[in-house]
Amino acid sequence: MAGPVAFIALAAPPIAARLTGRTGSSDLLGAALVGSLLLAGADLIAQHAVPGATLPVGAVTVCIGGGYLVWLLFRESGRS
Repeated sequence: MAGPVAFIALAAPPIAARLTGRTGSSDLLGAALVGSLLLAGADLIAQHAVPGATLPVGAVTVCIGGGYLVWLLFRESGRS
């Protein structure tokens, strides 16, 4: 039911781990904070990106979360 907003759930933990330097389940609070900031930022962008129109927040989260996940996959594949 969440649609493309679910990209936030996939992108928030790796971003939080990069920001805090902690990994695993010990950084649940960091992932929750990053996820809420990403969603609030995506909503703000969706409301104000195009004057006179409101974009679907799911389209903005796909651009942010999907773009980040593709970048992360390419970066991690180069390490192995």
